[in-house]
Amino acid sequence: MSQRVALLGGGKMGEALLAGILRAGRTAADIVVSERHPERAAELRERYGVTTAEPAGAIADADVIILAVKPQDMPALLADIGKAARPEQLVVSVAAGIPAAFIERNFDADVPVVRVMSNTAVFVDQAMSAISAGAHATGDHMKLAEDLLSPVGEVIRVPESQLDAVTALSGSGPAYFFYLVEAMTDAGILLGLPREVAYRLIVQTAIGAATMLKETGEHPVKLREAVMSPAGTTIAAIREMENHGVRAAMIGALEAARDRSRELASGLG
Repeated sequence: MSQRVALLGGGKMGEALLAGILRAGRTAADIVVSERHPERAAELRERYGVTTAEPAGAIADADVIILAVKPQDMPALLADIGKAARPEQLVVSVAAGIPAAFIERNFDADVPVVRVMSNTAVFVDQAMSAISAGAHATGDHMKLAEDLLSPVGEVIRVPESQLDAVTALSGSGPAYFFYLVEAMTDAGILLGLPREVAYRLIVQTAIGAATMLKETGEHPVKLREAVMSPAGTTIAAIREMENHGVRAAMIGALEAARDRSRELASGLG
């Protein structure tokens, strides 16, 4: 028998997970979505053929409950479903900064919770998802969460104490690469290339570099040094980056993202 999934939250990440779950072979009949904005709920019904319902109704027959609302909306959502969730259901939370213990305290029963930090590459089945077990989640629950997420990318298990760092590194990570591509495109235009040419060059270069990192298993320093010749163009560019503190800026940016992830949960108790 196929498992029924209740997806609570139909924003960008919620829709990305919904589309990925459907691409992985689940049918729309196996999924019910809860979205508080009626026009958005109607859009998801029309686009994916899923059923929509209020939160408590959505989880009534679900085997897996995915919490995909914004962190600030989580307390209200948990108040809606706290009495309805059951121990035989698995709750998977993709909300940044919300501890599993906070979610668990809002349920009347000992409901298993698995926290997930994924990213928007779910849209193209190339997500990086890190999962952590709550107090009542077993190995079987973790395996179920992995099975749910693996069709849309890679999955890794980490202690929950590391999830704020994961949020900073890979959860927000796609935005850093988009920012870099944007900056390099502007540089290409400054150097005399048409925008479309600069963009195509950079995107394919990024794909090639990422593929080399993944498939060779080599340390990035070794791969970088293979590109640099003595007194050449690449070392000149790297020196300029170092002079402008690019490495220090990246470390500072990731620390800021980690700290913001912690702040999201600071008022939850």
